[in-house]
Amino acid sequence: MSFHHRTALDYVEDTSPGTGMLPPRAWYATSDSTSLSLNGSWRFRLSPTADAEDDSFTEEGYDASDWTEVAVPGHWGLQGHGSPIYTNHLYPFPVDPPHVPTENPTGDHLRVFDLPQDWPGLTEGGAVLRFDGVESCARVWLNGTVLGDFKGSRLPHEFAVGHLLKSVGNVLAVRVHQWSAGSYLEDQDQWWLPGIFRDVTLLHRPTGCVLDFFVHASYDHRSGTGTLRVDSDVDGRVTVADLAIDVKTGEAVTVPVEPWSAETPRLYDGVLVTEGERVPLLIGFRTVELSDGLMKVNGTPILLKGVNRHEWHPHKGRALDLATMREDVLLMKRHNINAVRTSHYPPHPAFLDLCDELGLWVVDECDLETHGFTEQGWRDNPVDDDHWTPALLDRAARLVERDKNHPSVIVWSLGNEAGTGRGLTAMAEWIHERDSTRLIHYEGDLNCRDTDLYARMYADHAEVERIGRGLDGGPRRRRRLPFILCEYAHAMGNGPGGLAAYQRLFERYERLQGGFVWEWIDHGIAHPDLGYAYGGDFGEELHDGNFVCDGLLFPDRQPSPGLVEYKKVIEPVSITGDGTSGTVRVSNKYDFVDLSGLAFSWSYRVEGEAVGSGTLSVPPLAPGESADVHLPEPPPGAPAGEAHWTVCAGLADDTRWAPQGHVVAWGQLTVSGRRAPYVATTARPVSGDAVITLGPGTFDAGTGSLRAVGGVAVSDLRLDVWRATTDNDDGAAWQTDLRYGPLWRRLGLHRVQHRLDAVEIGEDALTVRTRVAPAAREVALSTVYRWTSDGDRLRLTVSVTPRGDWRVPLPRLGIRLGLTAADRVQWFGGGPGEAYPDTRMAAVVDRWQSTVDRMQTPYVRPQENGARIDVRWAELGGLRIEGDPAFFLTARRWTTEQLDAAAHRTDLVPGNSVWVNLDHAQHGIGSQSCGPGPLPQYHLRAEPAEFALVFSSTPVTG
Repeated sequence: MSFHHRTALDYVEDTSPGTGMLPPRAWYATSDSTSLSLNGSWRFRLSPTADAEDDSFTEEGYDASDWTEVAVPGHWGLQGHGSPIYTNHLYPFPVDPPHVPTENPTGDHLRVFDLPQDWPGLTEGGAVLRFDGVESCARVWLNGTVLGDFKGSRLPHEFAVGHLLKSVGNVLAVRVHQWSAGSYLEDQDQWWLPGIFRDVTLLHRPTGCVLDFFVHASYDHRSGTGTLRVDSDVDGRVTVADLAIDVKTGEAVTVPVEPWSAETPRLYDGVLVTEGERVPLLIGFRTVELSDGLMKVNGTPILLKGVNRHEWHPHKGRALDLATMREDVLLMKRHNINAVRTSHYPPHPAFLDLCDELGLWVVDECDLETHGFTEQGWRDNPVDDDHWTPALLDRAARLVERDKNHPSVIVWSLGNEAGTGRGLTAMAEWIHERDSTRLIHYEGDLNCRDTDLYARMYADHAEVERIGRGLDGGPRRRRRLPFILCEYAHAMGNGPGGLAAYQRLFERYERLQGGFVWEWIDHGIAHPDLGYAYGGDFGEELHDGNFVCDGLLFPDRQPSPGLVEYKKVIEPVSITGDGTSGTVRVSNKYDFVDLSGLAFSWSYRVEGEAVGSGTLSVPPLAPGESADVHLPEPPPGAPAGEAHWTVCAGLADDTRWAPQGHVVAWGQLTVSGRRAPYVATTARPVSGDAVITLGPGTFDAGTGSLRAVGGVAVSDLRLDVWRATTDNDDGAAWQTDLRYGPLWRRLGLHRVQHRLDAVEIGEDALTVRTRVAPAAREVALSTVYRWTSDGDRLRLTVSVTPRGDWRVPLPRLGIRLGLTAADRVQWFGGGPGEAYPDTRMAAVVDRWQSTVDRMQTPYVRPQENGARIDVRWAELGGLRIEGDPAFFLTARRWTTEQLDAAAHRTDLVPGNSVWVNLDHAQHGIGSQSCGPGPLPQYHLRAEPAEFALVFSSTPVTG
């Protein structure tokens, strides 16, 4: 018979939540009782294993002068101690639950503090020590006495410490382990970053203080009244001055109120007063219900235009400060986002305060994911093992109790990608019993046994439409539930494409109540040599590369083109028309508010030049209403040419989230189309000494290659079909459908060869015939370049005919050329940012200017980027280019091949040429880095094509 000898470290591998903690309760930031922040610089020592050091550092008088220091909140791996690890779902340690490796980095943290002079007497009440977030397991001592240990990295834990406090010289010691049994529950597609990464606070607890309380504030949309009841563990009174409310705790009162919603985040200031404490309350009256098969708030179905949000800062990791959190919410509001799923854990509670204040719907997710067990077919999954159920229930309780008083939280989520099992059912039952005023979400519950919403990830457009039409089958209960895409439109690298098509489905079918784009921000780590680091840049044994950079924001919080596109796609006002009818149709897509808060304006532009502008009177349409609004007559004397009306809806007044004039929505209406550039065929090609001249063009006599246009040198002009593959081109390794990036490389489209077949000097044209094909394959593109001129301009007509059995689309189809010098770029067409066939909604037709450097989109992993769509003409490097039809314009200081080979932006070194792509067409973008590829209508099929470009060395008017 053998015996297991329990050790002082057994808590690390114990499946229980921990020991010594106070019960979970509502979180609040302020009251009239004293508190002391223990954030700041702490002494720190890192050990390679959990038992490498003894716990003598917990005693008074311990000499830690030779220890280093770290900032709390913070992660030690971002402060020069150890290294970050990124995995999407693979556990970076052997899967043997609940055990973890002996090699378990352990950080001892030490803080000596005095109580402030205004701290109440040590005999007056008690004190609580609160940790808001520690990854992944901690044991805590105060003045040599062990308080307990805990797991649940992104949840609060409190300890009673009043009996241990001293006026001066308090020794707070915290031992933090990177790996623990809790790590099996926290496999959340992010950097593994141990440390005390949220606030540490000492709270005085006077006699008769507030313990836990629950604010119930419902709204009856039929009567316009709200009912308030505040349940409190300690008796007291609740007052709301604006509503003349003064009642006992536990007593309900009904009064007329303005409701809270994400569009009208009305909060009432209240106070909960007990014998020993006054706690400010921010009360939002709203009712969430499942009714008529729909999720309704205040009696109205809502449409979620959301994002998934991991907490992230490129220098601080998940240790976010309040200013950064506020910046996030303001950016969301300014880009028409109305909802956040807190993937995949509860955020810092201050973030929810901001959602209450500024108005966002929140799906609040529990700190739970066991995705790595999919490698074993979910064998030994903790959520289906009764030994782990207490830990799951503890996490559910800490989520709900902490956040239950936030009106912005309308849905509780059990977690993410944790399979199925009895533990999840137990969590759902407990939450339904504790809080019946919100709905429950869990995507993994495909039969919706435990949930109130049917949720999916990355379903393609066709399947989403089937669900919207009720043709998806499934259990009877599921068919009666609303549907959301809790993740869709994977925003990795260039993309996501297909947003507009999803949004049209959401708006067409009532059952489809929107979704959440994955995700908010790239998790790049600032790095002195790489710009931003991603998985594998820290020598990880297992990693998932740049899959951690899949956000609508770049790591520095600059909006990506994907966020600009999303703002346009989900704008809450539709502005449409044909431009010639004299009217514009305005539709209100808000769920609750009319259009009285917006001011409308118009501008009339010809060939990108302003001709006139003014205000537009639009009635205060109610939600769902539309009106045809008369436009003024075009300004008198407007010149001839391509003309557009642009109608904008901006904020009529300052709001808490954006200033007056901030553009919420816009529409562009075409009045008259463009005239295709015409070049008379009057000049004749002339053969000279090794060159051929045709108008302003100089060509190599042997190859027919263009060498110059006037005084502008041109090199290597030829057909181009390759693009540096995007993350969405490359797709995700687990996808079984077509991933075109790998197929393109297998076919050899990244290394096509050009064969010259003929150079023909005709009476009025120079014709060059070529064959463009990859080595080892029979497929080819027969390409004919036909040059003509009127003496001042060159017209190039390109005819492309596919040969062989083409089974894949082309990445791009157009002309590439090199210029010896170019900086300033001006164009008339779509802008100001990049756009591709299925990411073009935000492109405004106008006259734009930039520089070559500013035309690059700084994706963390370099890839195809920066194309401007529908370009009528462009000027750069002394060259003017006109398109027939319009073209995609790209200009960069490195070749496509160099861009394709780069792993980080620092790998891109400007060369001596500027490489310009003038594309007739591009393959769509899609979101196949995790979701579906481009819709079929955005595939660039290998079909016969013809397009023309007109070159001149000086601007040509008319």
